[in-house]
Amino acid sequence: TKADRLIYEISPFLIISSTVLIIGFMPFSSGIYAINPELSVLFALAIFGIAPLGVFFAGWSSNNKYTLIGGIRSAAQLTAYEIPLLITVLGVCVLSGSFNFIDIVNFQHSAGAWNFFLMPLGFGLFIITMIAEVERIPFDMPEAEAELVEGWWTEYGGMRWGLLFAAEYMRVWAACILCTVFFLGGWSAPFAGLMGNLGVVGVVWNDLIPGVVWTILKSLFIFLIFVWARASLPRVRTDQILEFGWRYLLPLSVVQLAITVALRLWFYDPAGLGSGSAWDGGSGFFWLVPLVVFAISMAIFVVYSIDEDKDPPSRPYHVHTVEPAGTHVAGSGHGGQRVGKTGMR
Repeated sequence: TKADRLIYEISPFLIISSTVLIIGFMPFSSGIYAINPELSVLFALAIFGIAPLGVFFAGWSSNNKYTLIGGIRSAAQLTAYEIPLLITVLGVCVLSGSFNFIDIVNFQHSAGAWNFFLMPLGFGLFIITMIAEVERIPFDMPEAEAELVEGWWTEYGGMRWGLLFAAEYMRVWAACILCTVFFLGGWSAPFAGLMGNLGVVGVVWNDLIPGVVWTILKSLFIFLIFVWARASLPRVRTDQILEFGWRYLLPLSVVQLAITVALRLWFYDPAGLGSGSAWDGGSGFFWLVPLVVFAISMAIFVVYSIDEDKDPPSRPYHVHTVEPAGTHVAGSGHGGQRVGKTGMR
């Protein structure tokens, strides 16, 4: 056949190996990780972007029209959503002052606020772009069963198919851990300051429960969001997916980065690290900062989401009317006779 057998065989292992390697960079606690380079965020995101390339190679090398279309859709979707994802993560690194996972978690703990409260718009952007990156519904056009059989999976079976299926859920789990580390304080106990005033309960809550337990619980919460999106939202067209990424997510991610830079420059007080007052300068009005940021983020999102074109969206193709079966024009020109199911009329 005209299939490229070498690339066909290598592509699944490229997807699987990159997915497993991502897990090695994920810190489950302050001391539970496989490797912790200084620029661990950059390494992890670079590896995360390898798997979609394997998807494209798998679709191209299978010599099948369905797999090829699925691979092309995957490449287009990756391009549209990878850039907003990177800009959003850059905002997290700017706010935390580091490209290291452990430093980002420690910063949230010592500053007294998770990045979720300071970057609510960034949290939403990260969730949406990650769902698109792992090709889950409603962004699963590369594997649309109704159109492409199984998309780029069509020519794979047996153990390869099983490993690819496992790799897909491993990527979802890696995305959940990334979201936990970036926005939910990682292995830090939630409401640590409030629970610390409850005596024995606070000691158990903050000190005796291992950090890896909090990481897993927070990751499960994010995983529920992925499952909810899969069960509730319909699949959208390819042109709608690309328009949403380029027209909405990319500008919103740039706006979020600008808000993050302003927070770091004008509201951040390094002297408050460790005392929970890094964002209010010890004034006691910390709650105003996330409230104002959340209000600004939601206002930007609502204003930007207003569609100026009130007309209903048109389809990207022309619709042709087809005559009912059994009725056609006999002859040519205006003198032809209409033939029905019962004979000549």
